[in-house]
Amino acid sequence: MAQRRRIVAGVGMLLFAVAVVVVVRSADLGALGRTWRSALASPGGAAAALAAYTGAFALRAAVWSRIVHGLSFGHALAAIHVSLAGNHVLPLRLGEALRVTSVVRRARIPFSTATASTVMLRAADVLAVAGLAATFGPALLARLGISGWIPALPAGALWLAGLWWLRRLDGGRGLRLGRSAGVVAAAATVSWLLESAVIWQAARWAGIDLSPADAVLVTAVTIAAQVLAVAPGGIGTYEAAATAAMVALGAPAGAALSVAIAAHALKTAYALITGAIALFVPSPGALGRLRLPPPQERARVPRVVRDDAPIVLFLPAHDEEQAVGGVVRRAPRTILGHPVEVIVVDDGSNDATATAARRAGARVISFSANRGLGAAVRAGLAEGVNRGAAAIAFCDADGEYAPEELDRLVAPILRGDADYVVGSRFAGSPRRMLPHRLLGNVLLTRLLRFVARRPISDGQSGYRAFAPEAARDAEVIHDFNYAQVLTLDLLAKGYRYAEVPISYRFRQTGRSFVRLGRYLRRVVPAVYRELNTT
Repeated sequence: MAQRRRIVAGVGMLLFAVAVVVVVRSADLGALGRTWRSALASPGGAAAALAAYTGAFALRAAVWSRIVHGLSFGHALAAIHVSLAGNHVLPLRLGEALRVTSVVRRARIPFSTATASTVMLRAADVLAVAGLAATFGPALLARLGISGWIPALPAGALWLAGLWWLRRLDGGRGLRLGRSAGVVAAAATVSWLLESAVIWQAARWAGIDLSPADAVLVTAVTIAAQVLAVAPGGIGTYEAAATAAMVALGAPAGAALSVAIAAHALKTAYALITGAIALFVPSPGALGRLRLPPPQERARVPRVVRDDAPIVLFLPAHDEEQAVGGVVRRAPRTILGHPVEVIVVDDGSNDATATAARRAGARVISFSANRGLGAAVRAGLAEGVNRGAAAIAFCDADGEYAPEELDRLVAPILRGDADYVVGSRFAGSPRRMLPHRLLGNVLLTRLLRFVARRPISDGQSGYRAFAPEAARDAEVIHDFNYAQVLTLDLLAKGYRYAEVPISYRFRQTGRSFVRLGRYLRRVVPAVYRELNTT
């Protein structure tokens, strides 16, 4: 697949270079210079032409969103603009596929519906071009004979096939066809009329007296020629067809070519700018969702907590024989009348972590092999839920966090003020941390704060607490780590987030598994998957 993409890109660049050379060598530089100076002297004309050009695509988007239920105007317009930009970058009009891809990925429109509606709409565009050519240039079509109607024949077949396909999809459910055939035909025709404003304005800059009707004819001829465009953006094909049409209408060849170049340049600039914007707007962008939606809390259900329900503190541990026993023994025995149960999730340790934990009084869950921190957190949360806990918390088993501060984390949950509480090492007074660890934590936390749209001060904290329902719903989508994906998961589900200040100290034994390069390679893709999980 990657090799095919490189081949397509290489072919596109080669064809583009050849087309540019041919166009430049054919151009009358004097006429082209006069055209550009006139354009720069009348920015209002360019603005009006671009407004009409924009209106053409807005009209197409409005019709598309009317036909396909669930397709918003914004996503329809974005798909059209992404496709338009793609056609100006890729050869052989391969950008057309982006129209379908965009609405499938971003608007969740079924592939079959997106494809059928796109085929029908694009066929309507070609038929409208043929109709405009027949209306405004009958003499030209007469000279071309039967060959002038060849593009309309497959377009007509595709139009009928698209309509038939749409009507068969789900028996018409999810589609608003109604009088779609007439609406689509009318919209396609008006869209091309609006697009012709660009040619008409460029002709004015070049000093060519081109009537609106002639501008429509030139546009129709140019678009018809681009059905078979090879180079990106149809460069070369566009200029040749537009110049030939204007020369046939009596315009000087040099001035006609300058009109074609100016119009094509204006359209290309529009395509690239709007296509770039359409990659990100509206949300989700073509690159996927990069941020959570604006905060929206779930409906609150009164929480009933049994007086004897335990508070479960679990410690994910891997090769922490020297530290885990001390952490277990330091955990409080009760909090606000609730007994505290300490569980150690031994993640396939190669030392005596499990034995040390049992000797200190912890219950131990052992994995036969190392699965990863995310897997250990999943197991601990599930065990806390199964034990009917009033609140579930975890902290690292290496001694960096103080189990004596467990009451700070679970108090907001027991009061009913929060569902998910993170102990922040940076809330309140600054904490000592190795410089490279501090820098990494600050940068990753700022990124998480941006992505989550919440005032998060410590995105990598290893001390967290959960209400039972939050623990039950929590999903950690990869085994390597939990920090960012767990927060994004619970915030996306509407659980209330809170932070409390905690203390922190360097680990005295063992070695952290975190290595920046490996961490980023594993975590960043997981965050992307989390944001784009439906």
